[in-house]
Amino acid sequence: MFSKQLRPLAFGKMSFVVFILTSALSVTPLLSDIDKGRRKVVHVLEDDTGAVIVQTAPGKVVTHRGGSITLPCRFHHEPENTDPARIRIKWTKVTDALQFEDVFVALGRQQRVFGSYKGRVFLEQAGPGDASVIIQNVTLEDYGRFECEVTNDMEDDTGFVNLDLEGVVFPYYPREGRYKLNYHEGEDACKQQDAILASHSQLHKAWLEGLDWCNAGWLEDGSVQYPISHPRDQCGRKDTPAGVRNYGYRHKEDERYDAFCFTSKLNGKVYFLKRFKKVNYAEAIKACIRDGSAVAKVGQLYAAWKFQLLDRCEAGWLEDGSIRYPIVNPRSRCGGSQPGVRHLGFPDKKFRLYGVYCFRRNEDETAGGTETTKIPTNSMTKRKSSRRIPMNATSVI
Repeated sequence: MFSKQLRPLAFGKMSFVVFILTSALSVTPLLSDIDKGRRKVVHVLEDDTGAVIVQTAPGKVVTHRGGSITLPCRFHHEPENTDPARIRIKWTKVTDALQFEDVFVALGRQQRVFGSYKGRVFLEQAGPGDASVIIQNVTLEDYGRFECEVTNDMEDDTGFVNLDLEGVVFPYYPREGRYKLNYHEGEDACKQQDAILASHSQLHKAWLEGLDWCNAGWLEDGSVQYPISHPRDQCGRKDTPAGVRNYGYRHKEDERYDAFCFTSKLNGKVYFLKRFKKVNYAEAIKACIRDGSAVAKVGQLYAAWKFQLLDRCEAGWLEDGSIRYPIVNPRSRCGGSQPGVRHLGFPDKKFRLYGVYCFRRNEDETAGGTETTKIPTNSMTKRKSSRRIPMNATSVI
């Protein structure tokens, strides 16, 4: 069974209601619809009136960085002769701290897009009662919760859509060492590595897929947590259950921890630069530039490991001065029995010699086609594929 979110407001003879796709329902579309590339739909019955509302599949919508996605929101109003020019549609981004960022507003034919969403957000306009918007060239910062508000004179209703991104979570600490970052420094550190601070749900998903890390790190909501898949005495005692350990919300300026970062698909390619000799850090930067690239960031290497299946048993410089290498198919001579991005620390930039990982952006690559809405189900949690990469991704050697 599934539930609908209908909140009618009635004033005199007029009533108004907006229907929003937010509940995480398990919907199985017809195979013929999938084969034809049609959009999945679910039929929702409206109380006892017998009216039928046809809506795009509910639940959180999923895409990747650089893709396009529809945030679905439909509304119905009575009487039917309501003037469309008097209907106001507003989309807002909502953070965990209950801060609101204007995204899009439309009143009749007048429309306005705000801030970083300019040129990327458009009203879908699939027919009467459609308040859905399309976000193009999705960014990491677009991840999160969006509010759809529809107003008709004195009547209004609101619903929410959660935008999720396919990606990878990785722990991060700087050259200065462990537990050196306050919240704002952790936020900046992730951004510098082509990532954002991870959310609790992203970290929890990574833990379910095997991420095990014994150092606490900041999350996007200001809490400090860490995932433990294999309990041990040095990580909160061996007799405690596996799980995501939570220190709660900490003082953002005064307290210092590591950070858990999240990144998504790349608009480009990470590769190990083949050279006859190893180089120091300064030489590595010049080598990538001569090859038409830049030294790869940590988040870019993780994204390449996750989405490009980059597997290279050679240590190389990254932009932050660390030495790492990605392993998809573990072998004994490459740092252990688990897949992951191996981290060799922060060596002397001048005197230590290694290879280098470069990143080349796809300048001619388009933002990507429109993504269809994906409904997370239990059957989709674990894919039956020999190419699936466990998420216990980071190991320190």
